[in-house]
Amino acid sequence: MGFRLPRIVNVKASSKRSVSSSETTVVPKGHFTVYVGEAKKKRFVVPISFLDHPSFQSLLSQAEEEYGFHHPMGGLTIPSTEEAFVHLIGSLQSS
Repeated sequence: MGFRLPRIVNVKASSKRSVSSSETTVVPKGHFTVYVGEAKKKRFVVPISFLDHPSFQSLLSQAEEEYGFHHPMGGLTIPSTEEAFVHLIGSLQSS
């Protein structure tokens, strides 16, 4: 079962190239990756424009409190459930 959000890219579906991390993916210009989830982290590619939104900034503050500058996945890790993150991103896209 799956769903698609037009501005979020599940990196497993994108084409691959060499990156410094163990996962290799293409991140489109104007986007960045985040890892979201509780037990198993899922990687999302989101637009940089989301960084200006107060709700997303709140998630970044929570990430700073929980992880500081050490992110166990090697990238930005968001302390949220996948469902809550997808809901937030959906609301950001519609606004």
